[in-house]
Amino acid sequence: MMGLSLYDAFGLAGSAVVIVAYFATQKGWLSATDWKFPFSNVLGCLLIITSLLANWNLSAFLVEVFWLAISIYGLVRARRARSH
Repeated sequence: MMGLSLYDAFGLAGSAVVIVAYFATQKGWLSATDWKFPFSNVLGCLLIITSLLANWNLSAFLVEVFWLAISIYGLVRARRARSH
């Protein structure tokens, strides 16, 4: 049986973070406007992008870049809402 590489572990962890954050929003445990939701997505995306360094996939990379950009927008929006 083949061992799990560090890059694969990063990718799996990133996928888990994104999935758990999405599930938590669907269950009502986490609000989509709470800073924790976009932060979780940023963390998950960065871990998944790291995994793509070892196993390149252009379409997966593009999805993650857009997901990352949208999540950063969400963090900025949440920060502005807290400061007002």
